[in-house]
Amino acid sequence: MKHLKRLLKGPLKPVPTSLAIFLLVIALLGFADSTYLTIEHYKGVIPPCTIVSGCEAVLTSTYSVVLGIPVSLLGAIYYFLILVGVFAYIEGRNEKLLRMALLVTVLGFIFSMWFLIVQAFILQAWCLYCLISTGTSTILFVTAVVIFSKYRTPDTLTS
Repeated sequence: MKHLKRLLKGPLKPVPTSLAIFLLVIALLGFADSTYLTIEHYKGVIPPCTIVSGCEAVLTSTYSVVLGIPVSLLGAIYYFLILVGVFAYIEGRNEKLLRMALLVTVLGFIFSMWFLIVQAFILQAWCLYCLISTGTSTILFVTAVVIFSKYRTPDTLTS
């Protein structure tokens, strides 16, 4: 908790625009994937699974909804929050929103790992779209770790 507070309080050095654009593109891919799954969920359609088998088993399992809300909709909201934070940084150098977006990647990574475990060990079925989301959330998380490691100001490293 102490480290989390330091990350929230301490400023970041300027993050290169190219790195922010990379985050934006990855978050946009995740948003598109999750939004597609959400639309298909509400239409009652199982999207085609070409590379792996088990999309139907995963997307219709009890793990695909939380309190009646499709996990894909929660994923779309997650990616949208990251898009807003990164876009605010690119357009107005709003470093606080970027930092918050980067911190949200921790939650996305944790939930992605949980759903990966569910697919592998509980359902023993794979969903291509869920794997894409796992990949995008992992890339976002790893990039956030790199940014916090490389672009934190020196005073946030010693407190």
